[in-house]
Amino acid sequence: MGELFWNKVFGAVLATALVVFGIKELGHALIHPHEPAEPGYKIAVAEEGGAKEKAKEAAPVKSLAEMLSEASASSGERVAKKCAACHDFTKGGPNKTGPNLWNVLGRTAGTHEGFNYSDAMKAFGKVWDYETLDAFVSSPKTEVPGTAMGFAGLKKTKRCCQFAGLFAHPE
Repeated sequence: MGELFWNKVFGAVLATALVVFGIKELGHALIHPHEPAEPGYKIAVAEEGGAKEKAKEAAPVKSLAEMLSEASASSGERVAKKCAACHDFTKGGPNKTGPNLWNVLGRTAGTHEGFNYSDAMKAFGKVWDYETLDAFVSSPKTEVPGTAMGFAGLKKTKRCCQFAGLFAHPE
């Protein structure tokens, strides 16, 4: 090792540090980052009750009579496909996972011959009319707590009225 060896080592370290810091400063000089006046995004928060009011305005509630006046068997057939996996709609048709629904209007709940109903449905005991059917089809577990029916319910406002023609069969 010569007399100037350590001078060369310190010179190399110093030169490397100057190059690194120089490149950093040169980068800042060439590119000017844009900094917004207010960092981040503003999140619009609705006032209390605003969402509830909008929900009420968005979905006007129709009466059952209005929904029945708009009902048709053709639209009902499309909606009833959800039910057809467990129920049959034909006269004298078989019980499936659920009972046959032919002529269900006017029938007492839990009484269709040949079907083993849950205790909750037997205890429910109401006569199926449009109002009762509409409430049940919208939320079976709410209307008849403990029912064995696993269907979550139809969420659209037309519910049973969409397939009302499938339930009313004059004989």
